[in-house]
Amino acid sequence: MMRQDTWLIVGLGNPGKRYDRTWHNAGRMAVEALALRHGISIKRRRFRALTGDGVIHGKKIRLLLPNTYMNLSGESVIRAMTFEKIAPERIIVVYDDFDLSLGRIRIRTQGSAGSHNGMKSLLQHIKSDRFPRIRIGIGPPVGDVIQFVLSKIPESKEEALTWAIDDACEAIELLIDDRLQEAQERYNKKDL
Repeated sequence: MMRQDTWLIVGLGNPGKRYDRTWHNAGRMAVEALALRHGISIKRRRFRALTGDGVIHGKKIRLLLPNTYMNLSGESVIRAMTFEKIAPERIIVVYDDFDLSLGRIRIRTQGSAGSHNGMKSLLQHIKSDRFPRIRIGIGPPVGDVIQFVLSKIPESKEEALTWAIDDACEAIELLIDDRLQEAQERYNKKDL
């Protein structure tokens, strides 16, 4: 029987110092920011990830930062889901999206992976596309897409990304409170 009392919040990215502060780690950075906001330590190693448990707005949550590389993220997420008996609709996945303007976020409850390899891995392992996801805009890419997403975030772009990460944290809090429609109305703005 699936648990309905716990949320699994996943920040996609690549592990290791080499990938710190790169565009592809925007999802990971958002979950780390959420942990800071709520005093949750993400240090425990399990499920091929770093995890941290806590309470946000009275709801039990587990934060998960996969220690697999991006294209293997699903291996980590399915391990945590299976162990905790968490249904897909109780997972919130946060990740970067270069098709979305820098500083914007979008919230969806289902859909395809698009060109994102981390999401492709999740969909392959979870066998469902019905889980909330928050896309953080980092685009459009400059030059080669792979080189762009793995490049360090320039100082001139950090403020816009920080705003998007703050918005993502607030959106997660709304989703945990079962306020999906409010979150979508607030954050699914059209690009200007």
